[in-house]
Amino acid sequence: MKTTIDIADEVLRKAKRLAAKRNTTLKVVVEEALIEAIARSKEPASTLAVQTHTFEGRGLAKGLEWDDWSRIRDLAYEGRGS
Repeated sequence: MKTTIDIADEVLRKAKRLAAKRNTTLKVVVEEALIEAIARSKEPASTLAVQTHTFEGRGLAKGLEWDDWSRIRDLAYEGRGS
């Protein structure tokens, strides 16, 4: 894609020298610089602070099974919502 941008004279001179030194084109130098700048500008993934809680007990309540998540969820949300 073609576009027109204004670049400071000194920056353009340095970019052209770099392209010549690398035996490549100005286009490649500019593309690589943009790709690097974009990669650096990506915000790091935010971390979410999670509070952990420990409860005393001896596992699941009598009558519940670990593979019965539907029943466990129903009990956890019992009396909440509609």
